[in-house]
Amino acid sequence: MDTAAAKVFRSGAAACGKRALAGGFTYIGLLFLVAMVGVALTLVSEMWQTAQKREKEQELLFVGHQFRRALAMYRANGGGYPRELQDLIRDPRVPGVRRHLRKIYQDPITGGTEWGLLRTNGADGFITGVYSLSEAAPLKQTEFSLADADFEKKSKYSEWVFVAGPAQGSNSTPVDPTGNRTQSRVRR
Repeated sequence: MDTAAAKVFRSGAAACGKRALAGGFTYIGLLFLVAMVGVALTLVSEMWQTAQKREKEQELLFVGHQFRRALAMYRANGGGYPRELQDLIRDPRVPGVRRHLRKIYQDPITGGTEWGLLRTNGADGFITGVYSLSEAAPLKQTEFSLADADFEKKSKYSEWVFVAGPAQGSNSTPVDPTGNRTQSRVRR
């Protein structure tokens, strides 16, 4: 039964099968393309997050240097260290307005206004340094400036302590007798 109708039917079915097969390859190609776009977006997202973290690290270094400079200026302009961070904004030791710091900066890593404070003689002591409260691991591990050389190979941001240094002629140090940092938190 090899009629013309049967031949047309067979050729139509064969053509339809070829179209179905081509459609399957197109679908697989489209799925592959979507997967590749997803992988590319993931890589771009990771690169963006890394860039953001590096930028926050640079901002933390800037803010830390501002605190370090303000603490050194406070000590140089009357001796001693402040009891509160607010004393850096308005020095209570002088009758007029003397500012060692424009404002209490936010911690760029945590996004909060709370800082760890390095104090002499426990929680009631004078502030000799500040540090971030973040326990996250820093990206930057080497090539710090000379002032920040102690930050090399630190495993978390809270180990980046910005210290002005002990006052001359003072036997107070920013470390307690057990060798641990004296920590307190301040919220502004």
